[in-house]
This record gives sequence, C-alpha cells and structure tokens, in this order.
Amino acid sequence: MSDVLVIGHKNPDTDSICAAIGYAEFKRRTGMSNAVAARCGDTNDRIDFVLRTFGYPTPQFVSNVAPKVRDVMQENVVSLPPTATVAEALGLMDERNIRVLPVLNEDRSCRGLLSLFKMSKFFFPAPHRLFDSRTVHASLRNLSRTLSAEMVFVQDPDRVESLILMIGAMSLESFSKRLPMYPREKLIVIVGDREDVQDLAINRGVRAIVVTGGLKVSEELFAKARKNGVSILISPHDSATTAMLSRTSITVENMIHDKFLAFQAEEYLADVRGLATASVFQAFPVLDERRRLVGILSKSDLLRKVDRQLILVDHNELSQAVNGAETADIIEVVDHHRIGLTSQKPILFRNEPVGSTSTIVAEMFLRYRLEMSANLAGILLAGIVSDTLNLTSPTTTERDADTLATLESLAGINATAFTERLFASGSLLVSKTATQAVGTDCKEYSENGKFFSIAQIEEMGFDQFWKRKKAIIEAVAEHRKANHYFFSALLVTDVVTQSSLLLVAGAENFLSKIEYPKIESDIYELRGIVSRKKQLLPYLTTCLKQCSNL
Repeated sequence: MSDVLVIGHKNPDTDSICAAIGYAEFKRRTGMSNAVAARCGDTNDRIDFVLRTFGYPTPQFVSNVAPKVRDVMQENVVSLPPTATVAEALGLMDERNIRVLPVLNEDRSCRGLLSLFKMSKFFFPAPHRLFDSRTVHASLRNLSRTLSAEMVFVQDPDRVESLILMIGAMSLESFSKRLPMYPREKLIVIVGDREDVQDLAINRGVRAIVVTGGLKVSEELFAKARKNGVSILISPHDSATTAMLSRTSITVENMIHDKFLAFQAEEYLADVRGLATASVFQAFPVLDERRRLVGILSKSDLLRKVDRQLILVDHNELSQAVNGAETADIIEVVDHHRIGLTSQKPILFRNEPVGSTSTIVAEMFLRYRLEMSANLAGILLAGIVSDTLNLTSPTTTERDADTLATLESLAGINATAFTERLFASGSLLVSKTATQAVGTDCKEYSENGKFFSIAQIEEMGFDQFWKRKKAIIEAVAEHRKANHYFFSALLVTDVVTQSSLLLVAGAENFLSKIEYPKIESDIYELRGIVSRKKQLLPYLTTCLKQCSNL
C-alpha cells in the first residue's frame, strides 16, 4: 500500500507544516494507516523551533509527485549471463512469455539486450545469406548441452569456434564429393547409423560427428576417431531436430544488442515517454549510477496507472501545490483560503472561513473525541498563533479563539508567551539571503488569465528590513522577472505594531492603481494590514481588474 501524502503548499509556513502533521495523525487515528505528513519546500527557523519544541521530526520532503520510472518498472527481472546459450534463452522466453531479456555481467552491469526479433533474423536469414544457416558459432560443450547429447570423445570441448553443419543423409558417393567443399577442421557431420558415412568423415578428420537417434558407434570407429582426433557426440534426437537445435548452441553474447536505450529509476515518466515510444525496442533496462540493472521498463509499463494519492492542507490551488500534483489523485482538501481548485470527481473538500488550517484540524480531533497528546496540541497551537498572529489578525474568528483556549489547556502552554518566543526564534531578513527571504513564504495566484505572486515576511519591527531595503527590492523585481509574473508583491509585517510595508514590482499601469500611501518610490505603507489572504490579496486583485479594464 503506497503512502497517502498529507502535504501543504510550496514554500511552507508554520501553519501548513503543523496542519499536515496534525491531519496526518487524525487520518491514521480514524483508519487511514498510510497517511504521512509531507512538505514540498524547505522549513525556516520558526518552523524548526516549533518542531524542536514539541518533539516532532521534519515531515518528509517531496519535491515532485509525478510518476517516476521506479513507480512502474518491473523489479524482479529475468536475465541471463553472456555465456548462456540461445537455446536456454528461448526456453526462458517461452516459459515467461517475454520477448526481450537483459544480458548481465557478473557484477549485474548490463551487457546488452537479447530480443526475439534479432534471433529470428539469425535463424531465418535472407535468401542471399542462406549459407549462414549452416554455421554454428559455439563450443562443443555448449553444443552437447543444447542437444542433451552424450560426449563420447571430445577434444577441446570449451573452444568456441565457427563450425559448419553438414548432414550425412545422402549416398556415400555424393557425400564423398561434397566433403572436400568445406574446411574439414570446421565440419560437424550429423549422421544416423550409416557407418560408411561415419567412417569417411572420421578418415577425413572432420571436427566432430554427431550421431543421431541415440545410436552407438562401433568400437572400431570409436578407436579410429580417437586416433584421428575426431570428436563424437551422441544426440537423442533425429537428424532434422539435431540440425535445427545445433544452431541454438551459440551463446547469447553473440546475439545481443549492445547499443540500447536505458533509463534511471528516478527519471520522470513524462521525460522518458517520448524516447521510449519512438524506440524500436519494446523494453528498456533501468540502471543505477554504476550501470547495474535495478529493473526493466516495457512500453506497456508506460500505460500503468500510478496510485499516488494526496491530501492538500492549507491550500487548494494547483499553482501552489507540490510539483506533479496534477498527475496525482487528490482525495481531500482541508483549507481556509479562497477556492481555486476544480476536480474531475467528488472529493472531501473542507474549506472554512477561519484564521488557520490548524484550527480546522484541531476541531476535528475534538469533534471525534480523539485524545490529543500535549505535544500534538502544542503543534496545532503553534499553527494557529502563527497564522492569526496570536488572534490579532483580521482573519481571526471566535472559533480560532475557542480552539486556541482548548489547546492551551491540553498543551499546558500560554499562547501569548509562546508567540513571543516563536517570532523571536528567527528573522528571515537576518538568516536568509534577500532572494531566499522573498521566496520562503511566497504563493502564486492567477486572476483573469494573469499570474502573480505575493510573499510575506513577518518580523518583530522593521529594523532589519530597512537595513537590507535595497537588496530586498531588487530580489522582488528579480523574482517577478524569473517567473514571468504580471506582478510580484512582498508584504513585510510587523507583528508588534500590526502594520505592514508593501513592495510591488510590476507594470506602471498596475502600480498606478495602488492607492496606499508611499513611503518611498517602491514602498507602500499599509497601516493595520497584516493578512495576505483576507486583506492584501482581495485588494490587489481589485487593482488587477481595474488595470485589465483599461
């Protein structure tokens, strides 16, 4: 059973991490044992402080949930060593109903691919190459193994050589005329119980005779063969079958495609699908960094559905979701933002107008009368105070306040004292580069066909901002340019005075619609504005609509 990822938005904030941890626990406690908290972005100092305080590990990092080669490849791969015979390969292919086999060296590195297509060309050559059908490139030991033959007397059984098949089914006169046409040291004569043909072949010193039908050789001819260095094999099959099987004694290393297309397990299916579909091969080795085989990918595997399920918390827009979310099965949403997700099928969608997703999660524990540990209550408390600025944000509701009071009691923590410690635990403007600070809590939106971003940094005072003002302004502009946004905004919020500064990089006709007072040419003063979701986003989208109507 694959994990169900409970995951927040890109550039996660404290609420999204806390809500993911809490809701994953709720789902496990109510029957979804494979629910796992995850994240698709880096944590920050404040998140790390919360996790340390309440003893929770950082949720697992998942950068992309799009299907990978490893999700559909076959791991229990049937393979052969280069020394295996074609007869063994054909038997294995028939038994397992497969058309392509990887040929592996001792260290499991891939020597090449063995295909039925290439073997068919070998066994059924074009008319102008019919002589090739008489050639056997093998050792006598492999020939004996393929025929299940008895090696009565064999010289140099392991020497691999190119041998020529000759069937001794004609009259002695005709046989004697044809025998000199081929190099005697390369000839294998397949013959039944015709002692005259056996005697002539032995007298001429051919490489070997294969006596068919399980028939024995006379003592006289056996002694003569030893004297002349002619090997003798006894095949249990008739002459026709023996001749046909003889060619399959060639080892597979002589039949492989040594130029083949291979992939790695961590490659995304979307990246390899075009190459695989266009290839003449039907299957592709999956190799590790040392070119050792770890799986095989067939063209039919590309059609397999990958069972990847997501529960989105603290967001519901694909532009904010983990990469590849559009390819996964989104089964639930728990959020408190505007609705931006459309679904092809009914899903559990819990979207409520409260100040924090952690409030919703905590209420579900209380509604189901599920016991919360002090640490879990602390995690959800941290999510609420961070998103509502300890109930001072305009997004705060009575439900947030009531839930927070309950969590204070369960966790044994004073929310006000904890909030002061939380916001003092780390300043993005001190610990991060300007680019990192702007991108840490940044969300992408779309409105009327235009894409834009709004980031937020919460600080205790504006001192650090003014020290790095120029670098921050440049970082906002560069963020807009790099992502081709219509505009990019940054809200720097002072949690003490409950006011903010706004930086916006955008077209002049858009900027002209912003009516907040300017402190400097690039900086607006927003007294009493602390909420990106409830205050700034609706205002900027209104400005965007006015700009679009021009």
